[in-house]
Amino acid sequence: MARDGRPGALGLEQLGLRNPKEVYWNLPAAELYERAVRNGEGKIAADGPLVVITGQHTGRSPKDKFFVREPSSESQIWWDNNQAMEPVKFDALLESMLGYARDKELYVQDLFGGADSTHRLPVRVITEFAWHSLFIQHLLIEPKTLERRHFRPEFTILCLPGFLADPKIHGCRTSTVIAIHLAKKLVLIGGTSYAGEMKKSVFTLLNYILPGKRVMSMHASANMSKDASGDTALFFGLSGTG
Repeated sequence: MARDGRPGALGLEQLGLRNPKEVYWNLPAAELYERAVRNGEGKIAADGPLVVITGQHTGRSPKDKFFVREPSSESQIWWDNNQAMEPVKFDALLESMLGYARDKELYVQDLFGGADSTHRLPVRVITEFAWHSLFIQHLLIEPKTLERRHFRPEFTILCLPGFLADPKIHGCRTSTVIAIHLAKKLVLIGGTSYAGEMKKSVFTLLNYILPGKRVMSMHASANMSKDASGDTALFFGLSGTG
């Protein structure tokens, strides 16, 4: 059953995701906030912010991030600085995660990575937690009504913190895994509640795609002068510092 008027789990069958308990599509922030509290995912602090505990991972897990080694992208990846996963292991991981997701409530957000209409990346983010859906809704850009009606995701991110990977079966290092298959346009995240993995996955995809379009991707913010000169100042830094 889906909540927003869509029949069934429309759009998720192509991923192989069938028979979830319920699918909530593009819920507004207020409802995601309420569901996160109701589900026991977090607590309301003084003055109203939602506070969550991410467990053992209080930051990203770069040693648990893998790219699938496959023909279409193999020559474009710097393997000295990135870990490889075999396609068969990724397929096993996907199958296991889809099995885990059955009979669970899932939250879906259709969003854009990037503000420029020419270069923005349409991304579908499927999460196990309501607060993760709220997080990514705030970090990325919500489509306008007409844009949402015709939304077609270029990449899909499946984030299931409660799923624990098996290194022997899935070709990863620990029970935590972030696996990116560029040919299948799919990112799998498991074993970590740190929501920044979703955001960083979108950055990673943009860093892969945009240079091929002769666009320089930067982790920065920008201010432009009000006068006709158009002078622009760039602010580089870690997340939250720009």
